[in-house]
Amino acid sequence: MANSLALVAGLALLFLAIVRAQDAGSGNFNVPNGIDRNKIDGSYFTFTGLRNGVPAKNGVGLKTVSVTEFPALDGMGVSMELLEFPAGAVNAPHNHPRGAEMLYLAEGSLTVGTTDSNGKLYKSLLQKGDVFAFPQGLTHYQANFGTQRAVGLAAFGSSKAGTTLLPKNIFVSNIPDNVLTTSFNIPAPILQKIKAGLKN
Repeated sequence: MANSLALVAGLALLFLAIVRAQDAGSGNFNVPNGIDRNKIDGSYFTFTGLRNGVPAKNGVGLKTVSVTEFPALDGMGVSMELLEFPAGAVNAPHNHPRGAEMLYLAEGSLTVGTTDSNGKLYKSLLQKGDVFAFPQGLTHYQANFGTQRAVGLAAFGSSKAGTTLLPKNIFVSNIPDNVLTTSFNIPAPILQKIKAGLKN
């Protein structure tokens, strides 16, 4: 019990530190154009979009709670995602250009990893209750190699951290084929197979 309380307290302090570092703040909150500040009540600060979990689909299911989905986050410097990983699901290598990520694993086990700018891989096998930090802008992944589903909650140090999904960003973005075959040292037929697999 003491360990759980220490973990919760530590996460709360880290979350507050991220918020403080991102937004100096004025002790007030932003209101989108067209909304009367005097008519705002508690429902403005309540997001109900996670009540039904994540959408059922193949691969990783996720629901993002950013300033786009939840305007009350404007100026707060925070956002989050609820992620569900069925057995065998992989969240492909990606990065978040505008915010660091902190992933809390609420259920199951999950293999995670991030690379630094020199290509060194830092990986870990997370168990229920573990937290992993992904620095802003660095490539990282999550994979459920287990037999049970895994559920995670990701917090971001930005109200809209953004996601650059590297496989699609590289292979489906119309970068010239000769640039890709040279960069990855692969023949053109292999490149076409990769591209075809990502367009589905």
